[in-house]
Amino acid sequence: MTIALGFLAIILATLLGWLLKHTFNVAPWETETVSDTAHHGPLGGVDKTTLIALLTFLAVVSSFFALILSAYALRMDLGDWVPMTEPQLLWTNTVMLIAASIVFQWTRNAAVNGQTSRLRPGLLITGVLTLGFVLGQIVAWQQLQNSGHYISSNPANAFFYFLTGAHAVHILGGLYVWARATQKVVLGTADVAAVRRSVELCTIYWHFLLLVWLVLFGLLLST
Repeated sequence: MTIALGFLAIILATLLGWLLKHTFNVAPWETETVSDTAHHGPLGGVDKTTLIALLTFLAVVSSFFALILSAYALRMDLGDWVPMTEPQLLWTNTVMLIAASIVFQWTRNAAVNGQTSRLRPGLLITGVLTLGFVLGQIVAWQQLQNSGHYISSNPANAFFYFLTGAHAVHILGGLYVWARATQKVVLGTADVAAVRRSVELCTIYWHFLLLVWLVLFGLLLST
């Protein structure tokens, strides 16, 4: 449990470090055109303002999960806590999320290098894998329900549903942005620079949610 909280603390500290670094590197008296900002931004096609907004959001999400894990640790010490056996399907779901993160990185590299032909397959494969993860989580919940592991049966059950559910909600939020970018690419109406920015930001978000899930999954397996 301490390791899990420490890992989330490292994630949060890293995000805050990025935020402070790029905030103090921006001189308010300097003005940049959109094209200059996009070219010289910390991630190539991503301007500093957008990046800072994303990092701020990720810092908030990290704090949210850190607080929930703290509550998890405190509640686990009470006598009515009965550890549950996690569905084996979670391993398959984890592999799909790892694969989705890898494919998104591949797509991001293609966008940065101007290889537009790789955008459509990369985005579509990422979406299928990520949706597979979410659907797999739903099936895992149904398996637990069928085996009598209800939310009200045990505090451990309630925390399992809450943690995995909260993570799935953040995944769905990312899929909304992914869907908008993918629609433009598939229909051929995309502005290349805008799609590049979306892909780069989504890649950061996918990597972040993968790290959070690995922490949650490791915690659930160990407790």
